[in-house]
Amino acid sequence: MTTLHFSGFPRVGAFRELKFAQEKYWRKEISEQELLAVAKDLREKNWKHQAAANADYVAVGDFTFYDHILDLQVATGAIPARFGFDSQNLSLEQFFQLARGNKDQFAIEMTKWFDTNYHYLVPEFHADTEFKANAKHYVQQLQEAQALGLKAKPTVVGPLTFLWVGKEKGAVEFDRLSLLPKLLPVYVEILTALVEAGAEWIQIDEPALAVDLPKEWVEAYKDVYATLSKVNAKILLGTYFGSVAEHAALLKSLLVDGLHIDLVRAPEQLDAFADYDKVLSVGVIDGRNIWRANLNKVLETVEPLQAKLGERLWISSSCSLLHTPFDLSVEEKLKTNKPDLYSWLAFTLQKTQELRVLKAALNEGRDSVAEELAASQAAADSRANSSEIHRADVAKRLADLPANADQRKSPFVNRIKAQQAWLNLPLLPTTNIGSFPQTTEIRQARAAFKKGELSAADYEAAMKKKSPWWLKSKKNWTWTYWYTAKPSVTIWSNTSANC
Repeated sequence: MTTLHFSGFPRVGAFRELKFAQEKYWRKEISEQELLAVAKDLREKNWKHQAAANADYVAVGDFTFYDHILDLQVATGAIPARFGFDSQNLSLEQFFQLARGNKDQFAIEMTKWFDTNYHYLVPEFHADTEFKANAKHYVQQLQEAQALGLKAKPTVVGPLTFLWVGKEKGAVEFDRLSLLPKLLPVYVEILTALVEAGAEWIQIDEPALAVDLPKEWVEAYKDVYATLSKVNAKILLGTYFGSVAEHAALLKSLLVDGLHIDLVRAPEQLDAFADYDKVLSVGVIDGRNIWRANLNKVLETVEPLQAKLGERLWISSSCSLLHTPFDLSVEEKLKTNKPDLYSWLAFTLQKTQELRVLKAALNEGRDSVAEELAASQAAADSRANSSEIHRADVAKRLADLPANADQRKSPFVNRIKAQQAWLNLPLLPTTNIGSFPQTTEIRQARAAFKKGELSAADYEAAMKKKSPWWLKSKKNWTWTYWYTAKPSVTIWSNTSANC
């Protein structure tokens, strides 16, 4: 029988419940206990959605109030020493200060998680960084899921990826990989605590394997997983965001019990693992986009795998579903106004059901889910032939382009001279990277326009009235070049953007 598991879920809730609760907490409108209750309810709902998809293992440890890499910094004792906090006894208020800053310290830097639009909080490593285990975050979520009668699989970002996504800080030059001998025993403690709490499988994610790692980093994997294998748990090594085929020989040799590979981003890598003799988890539903899958096409890949691997075949999304919107069914206007487009989409909850259908088709035969497979095929055919996507006039224009249409008219050496002469840029030109936040007046105008209480002309006039303020602000900041002077359509907190 094929096993279905999940690696992670959105945290924010179907209606952004976590975002709104956190903002109320920050405004001191609700207590910490009320915020904790909202979070616990969201975790329970997430697990029940996974269980409703007939998952064999639900994901735990993925829920966070801000960022899972910040959680890992706390769990390993690697929070920035400049805050003066004790990672073993960190309060929720202090946790938020790490992410948002306080009157004495600036917030931990944010940057994109690999090539996604998710932003994580960058670990700050010093030559003398010391690590200390605190598995409470992961153990608590495991126990909550177990109390609901669910089989749960904790998911933790692995030690090499954790070091890779961090930065060296301080006056002393060093290589953060040199911290691995001190970090590894802490991981052993965390995994041991999870085993003692009842974890059978633990997923350790190493997405860094999909990037161009230096040789010494790649070579470290063997010793790392030899050490972690001594913990009495089954380890599923998770990879995603690209191909790991170049490391196939290494991955096959690691002392782990299973491997997850991303067949959405890199379907070609399956050939490299055709002879893998342990559990092989394949990510066949895209965890990063909003589009419905063609399940019949997916089955063409996984059915031969099942015939070969039997019970060693696991299926999942390509990566955590964190990166997808929560539930398509709440998009009622879209369903009414654009029914075809609506039928092509799949958000988190719809993707869980796609995985349910795939599992049923594999274990019980396609006839058991014939209706769902037919609907999937109809949506795929509709999208493939829709005039909304495929326009004959555009196709003709492309066909009529000259063969050298994608070539520059002049070489770089000539273009750079022309650009310098025209722009006359200083040595270090400055600009802003995007729109400015909304003001209260702009929010009110937008709300009135949306409700039909403000005409289009009056709305445009209100926006133009505000423009001089933005331009004046930018002039005062002496930008070499300005980005558009319009205020942004939506102001996002890190929480809402990352959930």
